[in-house]
Amino acid sequence: MEQDRLNGIIDNYSQQERDLVVSAYKIAEKALEGTQRGNSHPFIEHPVGVASIVANELGLMPEAVAAVFLHEASRQDQLLYQELTKSYSEEIMRMVDGLNRISAITPKDTKLQAENYRKLIISYSKDPRVTLIKLADRLEIMRNMDYFPKSSVKRKITETVMLYIPLAHQLGLYNLKSELEDLYFKYADPESYRAITNKLKATEREREKLVEQFIKPLEETLRKRYTYKLKVRTKTAYSIWKKMQKQQVPFEEVFDVFAIRFIVDAPNNREAEHACCWDIFSEVTKEYKPDTSRLRDWITNPKPNGYESLHITVENKEGAKIEVQIRTARMDDVAENGHASHWSYKGIKSVQGLDSWLKSVKSMLESSDPNPYTNSNVSLDEIFVFTPAGDLKELPKGATILDFAFNIHTNLGVRCSGAKVNGKVVSIREVLHTGDVVEIMSNKNQKPSPDWLNIVVSSKARSRIKNKLKEEEGKQSKIGREILERRMKNWKMELNDDILSELTKHFKLKSIGELCMAISNETIELQQIKDHLTSLSQSQESDNVQSQASAGQAAAEFAAKIKSTSHSNDDDYLIINDKLDNISFKMAKCCNPIFGDDVFGFVSATGGIRIHRISCPNAKRLLENYPYRVQRVKWRQVSNTTRFQTGLKVIVVNGDISVGNSIIDSINKQGASLRAFRIEERTSGKEGDFNVLLSISVSNNGHLDRVISDLKKIRGVRTILRISGEK
Repeated sequence: MEQDRLNGIIDNYSQQERDLVVSAYKIAEKALEGTQRGNSHPFIEHPVGVASIVANELGLMPEAVAAVFLHEASRQDQLLYQELTKSYSEEIMRMVDGLNRISAITPKDTKLQAENYRKLIISYSKDPRVTLIKLADRLEIMRNMDYFPKSSVKRKITETVMLYIPLAHQLGLYNLKSELEDLYFKYADPESYRAITNKLKATEREREKLVEQFIKPLEETLRKRYTYKLKVRTKTAYSIWKKMQKQQVPFEEVFDVFAIRFIVDAPNNREAEHACCWDIFSEVTKEYKPDTSRLRDWITNPKPNGYESLHITVENKEGAKIEVQIRTARMDDVAENGHASHWSYKGIKSVQGLDSWLKSVKSMLESSDPNPYTNSNVSLDEIFVFTPAGDLKELPKGATILDFAFNIHTNLGVRCSGAKVNGKVVSIREVLHTGDVVEIMSNKNQKPSPDWLNIVVSSKARSRIKNKLKEEEGKQSKIGREILERRMKNWKMELNDDILSELTKHFKLKSIGELCMAISNETIELQQIKDHLTSLSQSQESDNVQSQASAGQAAAEFAAKIKSTSHSNDDDYLIINDKLDNISFKMAKCCNPIFGDDVFGFVSATGGIRIHRISCPNAKRLLENYPYRVQRVKWRQVSNTTRFQTGLKVIVVNGDISVGNSIIDSINKQGASLRAFRIEERTSGKEGDFNVLLSISVSNNGHLDRVISDLKKIRGVRTILRISGEK
């Protein structure tokens, strides 16, 4: 198997080049013998995959391919590395040395700080091809992420988005960058990834039809004057998701989900190229209404990275918006492969040509804009920091030392007095950043204060601080009441709730608990209380406790709400309501959709229609294999009595069985019906870690959101996942 893949790499090499790569492969094969990947396959599978990307996708020369194998063979064997220096050129061993140094870096050492890690990579990359090989290595890992244990997946995808995607962007490796982004998205947010990819699949036929209609009135005119290719470029799922987040719109309102691209053959001079592009632009805008606010002229003024293309968004007679890109074949080569289009330097044999190429890549790597994402619209809502042991912790953006302490354990948070961040002592207010290594300092006499609520940003820390404050208030309140009760016995008075309410009102406090705390803290003196009670007892008829005036109930009622219904395009949809005449449909058990979910209908083999969520695990297979059986679906407002069954998995950490009672109470409080309840212990978890599997009935997805929101407030509940109600 691996020998076949190796042959695919060296097939077009000269005999000398083949001998070089095969000798390096055999050394790696021997050194890695007995080592396996997560899929139980020989580990040699990994360097062969990396070598294939290096040779076939990046177009690097055989020396770089050989360096991949020698690196994997010697990365943990310095003696073997020394032996290899006697047999292989200085050029190859320079790359091997750089790769070995980079592989020895751990997140604990680099703190995953993108800028520092990037500088470290470059400092080890005396030959710039080392950086390119590292990108190929990361791409091979991301393509095979399913082989890795879940414990290391988060770390690897975080490194990918923070380090490798920006590097690929900077070097103009746009295809590689886009694939890394989609793979990152697939593992970082599988639900959203699945929903978007399934929607792309569901709307594929509509896009194909739109392209056919678009080109038809233009084709005859353009074919007479130009030779061109027509490409349809669909945005990646990650790119669509970013646009949805930025514009706060659903999938259906992202207008440039795809673009129609003209790639025209033109004479090899800029003036002729520009004339061809603008001529095609003119024909397109004659036929279709252009949106001039979305015109992007990157042929007159190319982007700094060399990108050249003419973009315009047009609207057809039906009102559909279409992005059109116009470029020459040369421009498309640079746009697709960036600077890599010049990296396949098989024809450059002179030292001068090679040195020039290496110098240009080195210059790019050392440019003043190390992270192009810094000035883009990409923003992460989380940060990732490390414990001194190297454990990765995820926190919301803006999290402080206190957030981190409570994330580890409540008792550590309560006693937190500061921390060491990257070896520097800081206060509990210090804001953390991705890559920081944090060591919490604690003090047994430390106690939480209400001011802590202004320091933390995570809901976990906030709820635990509130619980501790209430706990402390309860203790102080109990002590204060006992003090007052004992003193009143000495005064020959009896303490009751009426007296406590009167005192609370007299001292202008909000609650009896606050009164008792004030007594405990001595902010209210007992003599003041005695004087007031004595004054009351001397009055012949005091009002004791003022009765609350009962307000009359309002009798007016609102008029009946007017329901407005839209009749546009309803004939194209299956309408889901309470009374479907002559149509048999059921909610699919694999995903249990509820009112308000994004759904589609699927005609089953028995003739009935099954309603699936668009993010259903089975949706991709159904949409790909049976597109002709897909039915578009719309919800129509159903009655309040209609109920939908769905399932939830509640993941509990550091909890106890009483959490189950709290969950049931919460569900009842939100007006949902509990259909099934089961506690499932996690074999890999610690004591107090378990899952609660629920099946509940709700009226719509808004109702479900309220149920989930209330469940998240329960102490010990970490995560809530939506599952099939059948579980």
